[in-house]
Amino acid sequence: MTRRPPSEPPAIPGYSYERLLGSGGFADVFLYRQLMPRREVAVKALLASAVTPEGREQFTAEANLMAQLSTHPSIVTIFHADTTADGRPYLVMEYCPRPNLSVRYRNERLGVAECLRIAVRLAGAVETAHRAGILHRDIKPANVLTTAYGWPALTDFGISVATGTPAAADGEQAGMSIPWAAPEFFAEDAPRGVAADVYALAATIYTLLAGRSPFELPGRPNTALDLITRIERDPVPPIGRDDVPPSLEAVLARGMAKEPARRFGSAAELARAIHQIEQELHLTPTSLDVPDTSWMEAPSAPDDGDRTRVRSISSVPAGLRDDAATRLRGVTSAQASPPGFADPEPAGEHPGEEAPTRRGARTALVAGVAALVVAGAVTVVTYGALNADDPGPDDPSGPTYVPPTVTVAQEPPAPEAVSLVREGEQVQVSWAVPEHERDLEFAYEVTEGSLEGEYRTVGGATEVTLTDDAERVCVTVSSIDAETRAVSPAADNPEECA
Repeated sequence: MTRRPPSEPPAIPGYSYERLLGSGGFADVFLYRQLMPRREVAVKALLASAVTPEGREQFTAEANLMAQLSTHPSIVTIFHADTTADGRPYLVMEYCPRPNLSVRYRNERLGVAECLRIAVRLAGAVETAHRAGILHRDIKPANVLTTAYGWPALTDFGISVATGTPAAADGEQAGMSIPWAAPEFFAEDAPRGVAADVYALAATIYTLLAGRSPFELPGRPNTALDLITRIERDPVPPIGRDDVPPSLEAVLARGMAKEPARRFGSAAELARAIHQIEQELHLTPTSLDVPDTSWMEAPSAPDDGDRTRVRSISSVPAGLRDDAATRLRGVTSAQASPPGFADPEPAGEHPGEEAPTRRGARTALVAGVAALVVAGAVTVVTYGALNADDPGPDDPSGPTYVPPTVTVAQEPPAPEAVSLVREGEQVQVSWAVPEHERDLEFAYEVTEGSLEGEYRTVGGATEVTLTDDAERVCVTVSSIDAETRAVSPAADNPEECA
């Protein structure tokens, strides 16, 4: 099939055109530079041939749906929506410069640890959409962009619908991507609800691990009819990787069960199952970001007039640092509990999206919390309610002023004499125990290689053997105080390569 030429980039006041990012069936995506505030943005513009009453209606629905959800850290942010002088509707979105997941799985082997992190973060995005009453209906690797900070960002709500609407319940085929579509999508009057998005999410994670869609068989015919037949009848094939544990294969197989009732009941349930895999592999559990609505149920505080209340601050365990930061930004971690166009196929480069102020603020907030909350040893003196009639802390007739006390656990020293010895794909990492007043445990992180991003704790062991087929492998090793759980400073942790 001949690829159509791209449309003319629209003239948008306050934006200067840079280049084409991708083309789809109904829209093109362009890179623009916004002049105030100055930043790069992705602009999705409807084709002139698609400017019909139905096309405009779908476009408006997509803009409104994404606007409801785009504060989520793993959903693409919508900055603006409007219509050009020549009548073409457009969306201004954050720009992701890194390759989308479709490009990545076709060109590189993604590590298990990274795939698990992506799974939980996407589950948070999907769960958030479902709680807002929105079904995505086209979750697939090409619809997951990658921010400049490496976070997945779900996009293309072009064929999304509200749960409970006739379009969500009946057999209307507004569009689908066959390799990741649930079996019920191919039946005429089958319901398509939350379970179909759960299926597509599990199929997407399977694809990242296997390097192919679930029912695409190497060396066999893989036409649309072949795929549909296998999706409807065949069991989920093995992923075919030695580093993928059987428990993860079982979780993804359940997520892609033929009968919707046999799948996980929600994206959050799938995320909790992934958390168990992370714990099995001694990985730090990934925070599941879902909206925090607890404040809506809290009783309204009475008008205190001149009363000033200084609330206490609870100590936060080291293992929950990310969760604490998450809650502070209005999103709660659930790790311990629980429309318009197809996404354009990229032309040359695939659009990702820049991490805007929202994500930059999150990074700064996490860093700030981590600086205070070291090993859960933050202690703050609590003051009671004060009003205008109470003597202040500087009043000599009042109580003695006691300043807040902050105790920070001492960081342990970094491991010593870290060494990497490589024989073929086997990489042996060893280190020596530094002097410290308490017992130490250790963790390693692969910073370069096919296992890049893998982080594991190994208790008191002083060596570990990895299997990595990359030409160059680099590893850092850190110390963990067994009592306070303080971790050696990242800047001090040695990195060795082989």
